[in-house]
Amino acid sequence: MTTATARRDRRISPVFLGILAVMAVSGWAVWTDFAASPGLAVFLFVTASWVVSLCLHEYAHARTALHSGDASVEARGYLTLNPLKYAHALLSIVLPVLFVIMGGIGLPGGAVFIDRGRIRGRWKHSLISAAGPLTNVLFAVVCTAPFWLGALDGVPMAFRFALGFLALLQVTAALLNLLPVPGLDGYGVVEPWLSYNFRRKIEPYAPYGFFIVIALLFVPVVNDAFFDVIDALLRGLGVSDAERYCGWELYRFWQESPELCTAAVGG
Repeated sequence: MTTATARRDRRISPVFLGILAVMAVSGWAVWTDFAASPGLAVFLFVTASWVVSLCLHEYAHARTALHSGDASVEARGYLTLNPLKYAHALLSIVLPVLFVIMGGIGLPGGAVFIDRGRIRGRWKHSLISAAGPLTNVLFAVVCTAPFWLGALDGVPMAFRFALGFLALLQVTAALLNLLPVPGLDGYGVVEPWLSYNFRRKIEPYAPYGFFIVIALLFVPVVNDAFFDVIDALLRGLGVSDAERYCGWELYRFWQESPELCTAAVGG
């Protein structure tokens, strides 16, 4: 690969820059109350921010793989942050965004293709798998920083609610992705340390793990237990139930928000 080609394969995609622009402009609109509909501005800001985090999640996998020995991620365009380059754009972007719109949950996506045969060392394999969800953890820390630092003075309520809801998405995505279920990153972290025979037995079920997790989230007992953990984590980070709830309600701008939330943002 020539130097010019390498630079092109790592150049940030205009698609990603466009998503960043939407995030910045809509975030400014939420902060300044410029938009006629605060809910629409929150929707655009949270959705664009969520897609940015998905791109960074996949980039983290690819970049770690590159430094671990898999140079093929460069030729596939994974280092450009272009979501259209992913092996499964439907699973990586479309499905997670739909789940946010329909259910307010940060669904882990998948994935970039990593040539595992080029990588030597169990720790490297585990780190590649862990890099994605750790990006969501970092994103959640950034979103919640104003809350746990007590730096909310002067932050508009609509923006505060949007950050609370965005933090919810990042925490759910990180927790779900770290589950040791075949097909998810959590299993990829532990897989190199499992016996060969065990991995062979599990391998046929890997394509279904992602969908099994989705199905289980529709089971009331599982759903309640999962969100009890999420609520506890977010409260520990200083984000109240009311802030997350109002963020979710404002996000669904096509429905009438509760008076408590609209009054708080001056709607």
